[in-house]
Amino acid sequence: MTSTVQKILGCYESDNPGTKANLARMLMAGKLSGTGKLLVLPVDQGFEHGPIRSFDVNQAAYDPHYHFQLAIDAGLSAYAAPLGMLEAGASTFAGQIPLILKMNSSNSLLGSDFLPDQAITGSVQDALRLGCGAIGLTIYPGSDNSLDMMEEAREIIEEAKDCGLATVVWSYARGGDLDKKAETAIDTIAYAAHMAALLGAHIIKVKPPTNDIASEANKKALQMDPSKLESLSERIKLVMRCCFNGRRLVLFSGGESKDLDSVYADVKAIHQGGGTGSIIGRNTFQRPRDEALAMLKEMIAVYKA
Repeated sequence: MTSTVQKILGCYESDNPGTKANLARMLMAGKLSGTGKLLVLPVDQGFEHGPIRSFDVNQAAYDPHYHFQLAIDAGLSAYAAPLGMLEAGASTFAGQIPLILKMNSSNSLLGSDFLPDQAITGSVQDALRLGCGAIGLTIYPGSDNSLDMMEEAREIIEEAKDCGLATVVWSYARGGDLDKKAETAIDTIAYAAHMAALLGAHIIKVKPPTNDIASEANKKALQMDPSKLESLSERIKLVMRCCFNGRRLVLFSGGESKDLDSVYADVKAIHQGGGTGSIIGRNTFQRPRDEALAMLKEMIAVYKA
């Protein structure tokens, strides 16, 4: 284990040896081993957006084994997916890559009046049975259902920690009075990330923030020249400060499909801003396998620089 990883584990002062061992498994896995950086493949989009929209552009991706093998061959830090996806390859790929069970999900068939929420679709016991090192779950700060989601998250995180598992929280501000622009504003993203840290998440997942500031109160309180927030790397730094001044691991999503130059620009800014790394799904598995592997290789090179 490297001194970098030991320093990171030291930031999790209340955790038991099992949880720290599982955090270390991810931090010491793959081609970013020991660097303190993480690159994770998440494949929950079939639940969230539907299989045709998610996988038909690269039909090999309909097969759960495709994603396991892609993450392994690319040398990633972990692979995250809902229960059924992990069950479909758990034996074949046992021990070859750290796994994260995504324990809740929503879907795009719900009506437009439905308040943002997620259903629990897996359990901590499922994660243990499948050999996972961590569980993951989504919360929607801003939704009228957010308080119930946070209470669910608290109970799940407590159980996972008691069982020696690490926890990853997808914290996506959504609903309430937030419009699409406000959802990704820097102050909204920073607030959502901070809430995940306060809930006890070991690893926090948020979207890359824009330079918008949604709250007038935050504009007045911000102790820096707002023009500096034009730079994504400076926005990443602010998000990291909001996660206990960098004492928590923070991953940034890849978002909707984009060209390679945009992917690399985001990764460079995340690295320059001190972010932990990327958790990138659609921009990986919707590409042909060779192109995806080449992209991930380049991302790893950036994070190792």
